[in-house]
Amino acid sequence: MDKHTVLLIVDLINPFDFKDAEKLYDASYTCAQQVAKLKDTMQEKGYPVIYVNDNYGHWKSEFTQLYHYIVENELPGSPIATLLKPSEHEYSVLKPQFSGFFATPLDMLLKRMEAKTLIITGVVGNMCIEFTANDAYMLGYHLIIPRDGFASFTEQEYQQSLTHFEEILKADTRSIEELMS
Repeated sequence: MDKHTVLLIVDLINPFDFKDAEKLYDASYTCAQQVAKLKDTMQEKGYPVIYVNDNYGHWKSEFTQLYHYIVENELPGSPIATLLKPSEHEYSVLKPQFSGFFATPLDMLLKRMEAKTLIITGVVGNMCIEFTANDAYMLGYHLIIPRDGFASFTEQEYQQSLTHFEEILKADTRSIEELMS
């Protein structure tokens, strides 16, 4: 990693109150534990962290309101949100759909940061992570998508996403522990 590396945390600040959320929750919590370690390391070394998050239909809110709504109402996603509690030094971008780049200022923010490499983490591997990674690849960013830094509903979906990241997007998929060493 160099000074042009940015960590993206996609949709882990999440109410987990949707249909079939319980099928995703355990893998997401395990993923969030690893992402929290990476986030701490990135912060200690001065690398930017950006939460790229769905607004979950709360069009009049901003990111910290979404975080507080999840935690204060003790929604199923509260333990994950608490684990990844945003700090005042981190950035956030709310997205209306799957890709963190679609209809958001993310690319402009990354250009201002002179980002070249994105570490993309979060949920769901074959949805928001894949759409965000595809757009990032098309925009010329080098991608790191740690194999233990994203979660999917099923093992099959996880494996398909991992293969896509490695073979199509040429992403570095080393584990978070390997990245930090």
